[in-house]
Amino acid sequence: MKDGFIKVAACTPEIQVADVDFNVDKIISQLEKCREEGVKVAVFPELCITGYTCQDLFFQNALLDKAMEGVVKIAKTTADSDMLVAVGVPVRANGKLYNCAAVIQGGEVRAFIPKTHLPNYNEFYEARHFAPYRGECAAIDLREYGQLEFIPPMEQTVFVCEEIPELVVGFELCEDLWVADPVSNYLAKAGATLICNLSASDEVIGKDSYRRQLVSNQSARLVAGYIYCSAGDGESTQDMVFSGHNIIAENGSILAESRLFENGITISEIDFKKLAFERRKISTYPASAEWDYSSKDSGFLDKDNISRERFSLEMGETALTRKFAKTPFIPSNQAERNERCHLILQMQSHGLMKRIAHTHSKTVVIGISGGLDSTLALLVCVMAMDLLKRPHMDIVAVTMPCFGTTKRTRSNAEILCDALGVTFREVDISKAVLQHFEDIGHDYNDHSVVFENGQARERTKVLMNIANQVSGMVVGTGDLSELALGWATYNGDHMSMYGVNASIPKTLVRHIVQYYGDTCTSDTLRDVLYDILDTPVSPELLPTDESGTEMTQKTEDLVGPYELHDFFLYYGIRWGFEPSKVKRLAKYAFEGDYPDEVIDKWLKTFYRRFFSQQFKRSCLPDGAKIGSVTLSPRGDWRMPSDAVAKLWLEDIDK
Repeated sequence: MKDGFIKVAACTPEIQVADVDFNVDKIISQLEKCREEGVKVAVFPELCITGYTCQDLFFQNALLDKAMEGVVKIAKTTADSDMLVAVGVPVRANGKLYNCAAVIQGGEVRAFIPKTHLPNYNEFYEARHFAPYRGECAAIDLREYGQLEFIPPMEQTVFVCEEIPELVVGFELCEDLWVADPVSNYLAKAGATLICNLSASDEVIGKDSYRRQLVSNQSARLVAGYIYCSAGDGESTQDMVFSGHNIIAENGSILAESRLFENGITISEIDFKKLAFERRKISTYPASAEWDYSSKDSGFLDKDNISRERFSLEMGETALTRKFAKTPFIPSNQAERNERCHLILQMQSHGLMKRIAHTHSKTVVIGISGGLDSTLALLVCVMAMDLLKRPHMDIVAVTMPCFGTTKRTRSNAEILCDALGVTFREVDISKAVLQHFEDIGHDYNDHSVVFENGQARERTKVLMNIANQVSGMVVGTGDLSELALGWATYNGDHMSMYGVNASIPKTLVRHIVQYYGDTCTSDTLRDVLYDILDTPVSPELLPTDESGTEMTQKTEDLVGPYELHDFFLYYGIRWGFEPSKVKRLAKYAFEGDYPDEVIDKWLKTFYRRFFSQQFKRSCLPDGAKIGSVTLSPRGDWRMPSDAVAKLWLEDIDK
C-alpha cells in the first residue's frame, strides 16, 4: 500500500448451479490464492454462492439457508486476513428476497449490499425472484448460521479505510451500472474511490467491447478505480452463455482484463493517491461532505441511506504487477500512435493557421537547424500554409551556421527546405558573434555559457529582424521537455511569436517526425527526415572537430536522457507524485536500462532544474495546449519563480 497502491482482484470461480458446498469451496480456494498474492480487495460474481441461473430454485428455503451457511463459512476463513471480500448471494429481508453482495472482512460478514436495478427484459427475469432496493434497511441475523458476534445490516454502504483515507469502497451489482443513472454515481458522490461490481453478464456478439467501454468510461467519469467481476463457466447454459469477463480499470485506463471463457483471478494495483490527486484538481468534482444526495429519480439513494463503515488494512509495500510505460506520452499500439501523431499535427497546424490569419502575416519565419524540434515546427508551418491555401514560399526558413554547426545538420536543413519548397536563407552568424565577443570583452577560447548563449541570442535577433523585413512572424521550435528543464537560452531560442511545440515532449517529437516521414510521398523528404531522426540531439553551440563533421556537444550527455526526464515530467508534474514515488516507478519501468544511481542522479537534476528555471516558463510565448501536460503560465501550470526545491530533493533520498 506504499505510495497509494492497493492490490485488487476480480475472481471468477468454477461453480455448479445450486451446489453451494462446491461453490463455497471454489471461492475459498481462490481467496487463498488472493491472499498469497497480497490482494487487499477481492470481488466475486453476482449470486456466485448459489449460481446466477438458479431460476425458481431461488424460491426454495433449502437453497437460501444453505447460501447463508456458505457466506458465514467463507467469512470464517478470512478471520486471520485483512482482505475486504465481496461475494454474491440471495438474501431474505423484509419479507422479500434481495440480490446482494455480502461484504466480508476479518472473519465476519460486515454488510449486505442490495441490488437496485433489476433487469426484466429479453433473457433476464430477475424481478420474478428478487425485490429492487428502494432504501429500506434490515438487520440480517446470522446467528443460526454460525456468525455470533455481529449482525450485519442490509443497506447501501461505502467502506472507508482507516489507514488510507483515499480508499473508499462502494458496491453495485451488474445492471446497476448499465442503467441511465448508475448507482456508482451516488457512491462516488459519497466519497467512493473504488467501485466493485458483482456481475453475471451473459455473452452475446459484441457485448464484450461494449462492456469494456462501459467500465472504462464509468471509471473515467467518476475518477475512480473499478473492478468488474462477471460469472463464467459453470452457470447454466440452458438459455445463456457466461464468459467470465473480468475488468480492472483506473480513471479510464484498463489495467487488467481476463480472456473470455477462462475462469480465474484477474489482479492489478490501483493507485488511490493518484485518483485523490485528480479529484482534488478537478474543481467541478463534488466534495462528498457537501453533496446533496437527494434526487427526483433516485430519492432513496440519499445521505441517510448511504452509510459509512470503517475497515482496517495492514500497511505494507504492494508488489507491482501493472505496467508503467517508459514513454507515457506515446501510445504503445502502432495504429493508435499513428492516429495520435496525425491528430497532434492537425492541432498544431490549426493553431498556427489561426495565428497567421489573425496577425495578417505575409510570411512565417523559422530558424532551421537540421534538428528534430525545428524540423517538426517547419512541417507544422507547411501544413498551416496548406490549410490557408497559401504557397510554401511564404515560409522563410533561416539556417544560421556558427562555430558548432556540423556539415550533416547544415546539409539536412537545406535538403529539407528544398524538399518542402519553402524559401531558404542562410545567415552565417560567426562574424556577428565574434564582434559581439569583442564588444563585451569575452575571450573566444572561453567556452562558458556566454559563448553558447551569445550564439543563441544572435540567432533570435536575426529571426526577429528578418520577420520585420518580410512582414512575418517568428515561429518557435522549443519543446515541452526543454521547457521543463529550462534547456533554452533566455530571450534566445526561448523567445518567439508563437510556439508550436511548447506542449510536445521530446520523446513524442521524435515519433511525430517519424510518422510524417513514414506517410509522406516524397522519397527525398522521407530520406532526410530519417537522417534527422538518426542525428544526436544537440544545440551545436560548441565548436565541432577539425573536420566539421563531429559534434562535441550532445544534450543528453549534459542534462540526461530525455526518456527519463519525460517520465519524471509525466508522473512528477502531471500526477503530482512524490519524488520518492517517481523514483520507485522509474526503477520499476526502466529496470535493466539504467542503474539505480543513474536514475537518482537525473531525477535530482530534473527537480533542481525544474524549480530553478521557472522564470523562463513564466513569460512563454503563446502556443496551443496539445496534450494533458503543459507548462504555460496561462494554462495548466502556475508556479512562483523563486520556489525552493529542497523538500522535493530531500524526498528523493528517503
